[in-house]
Amino acid sequence: MAQVLIVGGLIVTLSMGIRHGFGLWLLPITQAQGWTRDTFATAMAIQNLSWGVFGVFAGMLADRFGAFKVLVGGALLYGLGLLGMALPESKLGFALTAGVLIGAAQAGTTYAVIYGVIGRQVSAEKRSWAMGIAAAAGSFGQFLMVPVEGFLIRDFGWQTALFVLAAMVLLIAPLALFLREPGFAGGAAPKREQTILQALREAFAYRSFQLLMAGYFVCGFQVVFIGVHMPSYLKDMGLEPTVASTALALIGLFNVFGTYAAGSLGQRMPKRWILSAIYFSRAVAITVFLLVPISPLSVYVFASVMGVLWLSTVPPTNAVVAQIFGVAHLSMLGGFVFFSHQVGSFMGVWLGGVLYEATGAYTVVWIIAIGLGVLAGLVNLPVNEGPIARPNSNPQPATA
Repeated sequence: MAQVLIVGGLIVTLSMGIRHGFGLWLLPITQAQGWTRDTFATAMAIQNLSWGVFGVFAGMLADRFGAFKVLVGGALLYGLGLLGMALPESKLGFALTAGVLIGAAQAGTTYAVIYGVIGRQVSAEKRSWAMGIAAAAGSFGQFLMVPVEGFLIRDFGWQTALFVLAAMVLLIAPLALFLREPGFAGGAAPKREQTILQALREAFAYRSFQLLMAGYFVCGFQVVFIGVHMPSYLKDMGLEPTVASTALALIGLFNVFGTYAAGSLGQRMPKRWILSAIYFSRAVAITVFLLVPISPLSVYVFASVMGVLWLSTVPPTNAVVAQIFGVAHLSMLGGFVFFSHQVGSFMGVWLGGVLYEATGAYTVVWIIAIGLGVLAGLVNLPVNEGPIARPNSNPQPATA
């Protein structure tokens, strides 16, 4: 188990750490290319949607052939996407590389694939905690990588910074060697009681799965809007660029604690309560942030609070999916839930750019984020976490 957690954590640290800093490139790239902010935002929106779409297929492939091959392919796509992002010849080319290609790469190198390995290798009694560890690693990656990316952009230029990241992300391929799963030797998946279609029909007909997807949509909307647009928002408010990079790093640092706490609490109390509390708290935090006078201190406090709440939805959401449906198709089902998250991400980053260009401010999108937070808190309350009843099965009581 230790090897799975360490290596899985390192892979997520690289993959998520790099992508959390993309907001730092918004102004350098748009100014260098003479583009408006909505051009960059649209490419990031496509990236998140691509991540969601390809995440479903990455999950299917990981369930069928194991995580190793998917991770290696994802690492190669990530490197190519970063190179293309560094050499944008047109808006379309930028959308295809920074958008489609990197999105597909993230699908094969982040949570859906890693959580599938964890779900199959870690017992149910420790699964939520283990998923919290992996999510915390991704948060540490943000804390570690965002300042590094800011330093690279400042001292070497935005293009060279992307070249360096393209080389770094290829380290995922050798790390993936340590996540080979014995049950997938020779490309054969372990025997399952359900086919893919049966698993999908069961999940999408189940109300609690639908509610989890609705809540995850809101999670994606909020975090990607903030992650991509907050640097520009803070500059518009007259703050120095270092405030934005420090804020993003604080989100990553405090999310280490938030995701670990959410995973640990998921072993002791209903996960639906944890999810509802996270979404309600986000709505309160954003409201207070907009009401108080803007200053570096208020930004750092907001970033720290949001950090605790940032990806802390990930461990309980995926643990509930495993608890309800089992682990045989966990990567695939997790991919579908995450697709909903990425549709929300698409809407958050895209609306941020479009409404900014239309109104000259981000106010409307902040208000939408608050309302969605309240809605997500409500829809998670009725989720049934118990194992689904299947014909000819005797489900055991769910682990808290």
